[in-house]
Amino acid sequence: MHASDGGGAVTYNASSPQRTWTARDYPTGQFYHVATTKHVPYHVCGAQQDSSTACVSSEQAGGRFGGGGRGGAAPLYTAGGSEPGYIAPDPKDPDVFFAGGNNGSFLMRLNRRTGELKEVGPYPRLFSGEPSSALVERWQWTYPIIFSYADPSILYASSQHVWKTTDGGQHWERISPDLTRHDPKTMGPSGGPITHDMNSPEVYGTVFALGPGKKDANLLWAGSDDGLVHVTRDGGKTWANVTPKEMPDLGRVSQIDASSFDPGSAYVAVKKPLLNDLAPYAFRTHDFGKTWTKIVNGIVANDYIHAVREDPTRRGLLYAGTEHGFYISYDDGDRWQPLALNLPDTQVSDVWVEANSIAIATHGRGFYVLDDVAPLRQIGPDATSADVHLFKPAGAIRSGGGAPIDYWLRKPAQKLAIDILDAKGQVVRTIQGAQAGRGGRGAQAGAAGGEAPAAEGEQTGGRGRGGALTAPMMEGLHRVTWNLDYAEAVTFPGMVLWGATTSGPAALPGSYEVRLTVDGQSQEQPLVVHRHPFRTVSDADLQEQFDVALQIRDKISEANAAVVRIRAIKDGVKQRLEKSADGDLRAAGARLTERVSAIEEEIYQVRNQSGQDPLNFPIRTNNRLAALLRVVELGDGRPTANVYPIFKDLSAELKLETDKLQQALSSDLAAFNRIATRLGLSAIE
Repeated sequence: MHASDGGGAVTYNASSPQRTWTARDYPTGQFYHVATTKHVPYHVCGAQQDSSTACVSSEQAGGRFGGGGRGGAAPLYTAGGSEPGYIAPDPKDPDVFFAGGNNGSFLMRLNRRTGELKEVGPYPRLFSGEPSSALVERWQWTYPIIFSYADPSILYASSQHVWKTTDGGQHWERISPDLTRHDPKTMGPSGGPITHDMNSPEVYGTVFALGPGKKDANLLWAGSDDGLVHVTRDGGKTWANVTPKEMPDLGRVSQIDASSFDPGSAYVAVKKPLLNDLAPYAFRTHDFGKTWTKIVNGIVANDYIHAVREDPTRRGLLYAGTEHGFYISYDDGDRWQPLALNLPDTQVSDVWVEANSIAIATHGRGFYVLDDVAPLRQIGPDATSADVHLFKPAGAIRSGGGAPIDYWLRKPAQKLAIDILDAKGQVVRTIQGAQAGRGGRGAQAGAAGGEAPAAEGEQTGGRGRGGALTAPMMEGLHRVTWNLDYAEAVTFPGMVLWGATTSGPAALPGSYEVRLTVDGQSQEQPLVVHRHPFRTVSDADLQEQFDVALQIRDKISEANAAVVRIRAIKDGVKQRLEKSADGDLRAAGARLTERVSAIEEEIYQVRNQSGQDPLNFPIRTNNRLAALLRVVELGDGRPTANVYPIFKDLSAELKLETDKLQQALSSDLAAFNRIATRLGLSAIE
C-alpha cells in the first residue's frame, strides 16, 4: 500500500517487475478553505495540499435531459494558483478567479473564458530559506484572499498588513499598519540543525483571517496567527485592537465572520494545536469588539475549531467546522450540538453558507454539500410538536435545479398528496404519497447498475424510466424535490421512444403554492420560481415556449390515450371471447381487433421491445411528437421557426388516426357490443 496527500493506492503484485497499482479514486482531497461561485448551480472551490486548486459543480449527477439517463461525477477544473491558498471567485464574473500560490507565485488571476493567467500579487518579492523577521512582507502559506461582500469591486489580501485592490490586482493599496504582535521570539528560523525548511508555511506574525462587513464596505475585521483581533470601520484609515480578553496566548485566529444582521456583531474562530492546545476557542461580539463572549458550550473538549459561520437568513443560527466534524447552534453560540448525518469523523477546515445550502471543506475527505437548509432555518417547537408540518420551500431557479419540499410527519399517514398550484390556483403537478417499498422514485431513491435516475418523464433512447415520483408516508422528516416540470403526458406500460421526452413544460418564473394534504388536512406554503440570472430570454419568449410545449404535451397525451384505449378494447374482446364461443362474437371481435390494431400501429411502433428497437423499426406519430417536445423544452427561449409547421403536420396526422379510431368505435365496437349484450356479456366501454 502507498499513501500520500493525493490519496491511497494498493498493489496486488508487489513482487512483479511490472507492478500495477489501483486507481486513487477514493476522495481524499485535503482542502484548506472553501469558496463558492455565482454559477447556477454554484461551484465549490478550494486549494488542496500537495495537489492543485479544484472547483466542481454543486449539482448532483443527472438532469432534465441527461444524455440518455446515465449520470456521473461532475468534472473538476482548476482555478489557477496552487496548493496552499485561498480562492476568491469574482462575484462580478463567474469565469474569473483569484487564487494564492507559492514557490515563485503569489496571487494568480485566471480568466477561464479567455485562458488568461496573470500574476497580480500585492507585493511579489520572492522569499525562501529566510526567517519571518527578514521578510519585507510576510506572506503565510494560506494568507486570506477575499472579496468585499458589500462592494464586489474590492478585493482584500493580507501579509502582516491588509492590502486592497479595486482594479483586479493591477494596483494595490496597503490600508493597515502591522496588525500582529511580531514578537521577535516567534519570528526566527524554524526546523532543526539539518534543515530549516523555511517557506511560507513557516512564516509567522501574519494576518491570518479577514472578515469583511456583509453590508458595510468600510467595515473589516482582521485576525492574526499570533492572537490579535483588529477592526476598522472607515475602510482602513484607523484600526482598533479589540482582541478578546480570553484569547489564548499566541492563538491563531482561523476565521472571522461578520454578521449579516448587525454591523457590530462578528464571530471569531481560534485554534492552537501547534502549541499542544487542542481546546476549542470561539468568540462573539455585538459591539464591534468592545466585549466578547466565549461560545464553546457543547463542543467536545479536544475538538478545536477552524471556522464559525453565521446563517444569513435566521438570526442566531450558527455553524462550526471543527477538527472532528460539524456543529450547529440555534442560540447564537450559547449551546452547540453536532450535526453529522453521513459526515465521517474528519477535519472540517472551512464552512460557507451559499444561498440555501452549506458547503464545507475537509482536510482529507474532499468537499461536502448539505443541500437546502430551509428546514434547519425553520425548525422549532411549532414544527416538531405538530402531527404534520410543511416547511416553507426555499426559492428555486428555473433551469437551475429543482424545488425541495420538506415536511414532517409525527406518525405514518394513511393518505398523502402534494399539489403544486400556479398563481391562478390551478394544480400543475401532483405528487402522490406511497408507502415504503411501493410506488416509484421516492425522496431517497436511486438507480440500479450505477445509472442516475432519469429525469421525470424522460424517454431518451428507450432506457426506461424511474417511475413516478412519490412522497414518503412514514413518520419523520422527508424531502421530495419537484423538478419544476408541469405534469407529464399520458404514458402506457412498456412504451419505448427514441430521442424524446414526455415531460411537461418547465414552470415559468413566478409565484406558486405548495399544498400538503395528509389524511384530509391541508397546509400551504408559498414557493417562488426565479428567473435564471444569466439568461436574457424575455418573458414573452418563455411564455411562448411554455404554451407550445403544453400544446405538444397534450397532443402526446391524446396519442398515448388512444393507444391505452385501443389496448383496453383488445383486452376486453379477449376477456369476452374467453367466456363465449359464439361464432358471430368471434367474427366481430376479430374485425374489431384487426381494425384498432392497425390504428395503434400508426400511432405507436408496437414492435419496440427494447431501447435499441427504434433503430430497426420506424418510429410513429407519438414518438415524433415526443421528440418535438424535447426540441421545444431543451433550454430557454422561443421555439425555432420550423417547430410550428412540424407540429401542425403531426397534429394533422394524429387527427386522421384518432378519426379512424372514432369510426371504428362507432361501427365495429358498437357491433361487437350488441352481440355481447345479446349473449349476456357486458359491453366494452
